Amino acid sequence: MGERARFPRRVYAHGEEPDPRFSLANERTFLAWVRTALALLAAGVAVEALALPLQETLRQLTAVLFVVMGLLSSAQAWFGWARAERALRLGRPLPSPALSGVVAAGVVLAGVLLVVGVLL
Repeated sequence: MGERARFPRRVYAHGEEPDPRFSLANERTFLAWVRTALALLAAGVAVEALALPLQETLRQLTAVLFVVMGLLSSAQAWFGWARAERALRLGRPLPSPALSGVVAAGVVLAGVLLVVGVLL
């Protein structure tokens, strides 16, 4: 299979093959973001499914926030992997994670909503 036939083409059609250690490290980062996404999705389902002593509006808002952060983490996993792999292939500096700040802020907000909901 030639380089041009690998998916995604927008990554593999450019540059040279990097050291496999760097590509494998990039893959581990991708998998860490996927694990984070799964945990956030599970948290959203748990908040909604369990009989937590929270006001209904806060409970639903927190559950939706966890689910949205899980979806954003999935997007960060894919796009972050592609951006880093392409940078490795082109010999450029690695890009920063584009959505990590948003995900972190969303998780903090969801935690605050849970604490406020329990205290009310």
